[in-house]
Formats: sequence, C-alpha cells, structure tokens
Amino acid sequence: MSPTPRRLTRALTAVAAAVALLALSACASSSTATTHGLQTIAPGKLTIATGQPAYSPWVIDNKPQTGKGFEAAVAYAVAKQLGFSRGQVKWVRTGFDAAIAPGPKDFDFNLQQFSITAKRKKAVDFSSPYYTTTQAIVAFKGTPVASAKTAADLKKYTIGVPSGTTSYDVLVKEVGGSPAVFNSEDDAVQALKSKQVDAIAVDLPTAFYITSAQLKNAAVVGQFADTNGGDRYGLLLAKNSPETTKVSAAVEALRANGTLTRLQKKWLSDTVDVPVFG
Repeated sequence: MSPTPRRLTRALTAVAAAVALLALSACASSSTATTHGLQTIAPGKLTIATGQPAYSPWVIDNKPQTGKGFEAAVAYAVAKQLGFSRGQVKWVRTGFDAAIAPGPKDFDFNLQQFSITAKRKKAVDFSSPYYTTTQAIVAFKGTPVASAKTAADLKKYTIGVPSGTTSYDVLVKEVGGSPAVFNSEDDAVQALKSKQVDAIAVDLPTAFYITSAQLKNAAVVGQFADTNGGDRYGLLLAKNSPETTKVSAAVEALRANGTLTRLQKKWLSDTVDVPVFG
C-alpha cells in the first residue's frame, strides 16, 4: 500500500527535522575553524592555555600575554612559526589535572611544564619537547658553596641528592666523589635545612620551587649543561588532534634555528641569574 499524501508529507518533515538536528549537532560538537591551515578552537585565533596561576620564571607576574617568561615566550614563538600574530593569540587558564585528563579541550595547546610520559600520552597528545630539564645546585645565600662557578668548585663540598634520580647521575658524572644520598627529595631538603649538607642537587624546576616556597634565603647556585635523563616538556593537545604534527613541526623549527636555546638562556639562566657551570 502506498502512503497517503499526508503520511508522505509527515515523513518528509520528520526526515528534514532529523537532518537539521544532525547538522546542528555537528556544529555544536565541532566548534573549530580553519586558520592558517590549522583547525583552531576560535575563528582567526590561536587559543593557548597555561596554569592559574602561572609562576615565574615560566610566566612573569602571572601575565602570559606579555610574552615574558620562558613558557610565555615559547608560546608566542610557536604561534609566530604557525603564522599567528601576537594579536591573534588568545590566552585561557586551566588546572594541571584538568588539562591532562581525557576529553575535549577548550584550547589549541597548553603549556605549564607538562612532562611527556607514556601514561599521559594515552589521554592527550604532546608536541616535540620544547625543553628538557637540567639539574641544579641549591644552597643558602652567603655560604661558600653559593659562590661556586664551575663543577670543579663543587668538589670540596658535601652535596645531598635523592637516591636513584637523574640528579644523582649528573652529579656523579660532573662533580665526582660520593654525594650524600637521601631516600627522597624532601629528606634532601631537610638535610640542607639542618646543615647536614652544604647544598643539594635537584632538577631546575624543583630548584625554583624549593627556593621560592620551601627554604628562605636559599638560592639556585647554578645548573649543569647535561640534559641526559631530564624530563621533557611538551605542548599538550587533545588526544589524536589533527594539529599535533604541525605544532611539533613548529617546535622543531624553533629548535633548529636556535630560538629555543636563546629563550632558555634568556629566561632560565640570565634573567633568574642561574648560570651554567663551566
């Protein structure tokens, strides 16, 4: 039996409504727009996320829009490499845990010292690393070790280090001798605080944290050039993002032309007065 005109009209109306609903759903689920060959979250903008708050020396004065601080400067350098002007960059804030959780993102990429790990790569994408952590020496200001300029200068001091860490490996390689080994980073910090050791060796980001939040009147004496075994920081993108390859290519171009090295020296050495041990 063929349908009556009324039934046919109702059927066609229902199909049209379904098609419209699917189109609307597609628009709602895909809010990206093509800009400079990238599928960006906002039309004509590159949306970059960082932490709330964002700390120095990664972002100076919690104002990434100024481009001051290592990660703020890297973000603008990547944006430029991708074809975006400073005015086309839009900053948003996210929590660290929220950013690395599975699911859709409200940013094109995020940087707030995300170490690239196999576990995290199951939930999100990472670009090529823009920074590999170095190891540093922390001591109290005004002590003899605080004036050390070379690895050789450190040989006469007792330096504490957490067991089984990259810090231990680099210290043995660069300074030699037998470091004072502690079970944990906290134990090493307490040993410095109680003057059991003259200094401690930790990765540079941890050194910044210790001297700003844990130990008063402490300073980062210097850092070693060796990055073997250091944590690698990458720009974080949504899982299976079609833009990961392009963002990685931008990072690699900045590495090849010396921009990353220059920014690292400016913001993680010169500005914060943390020289590389000779």
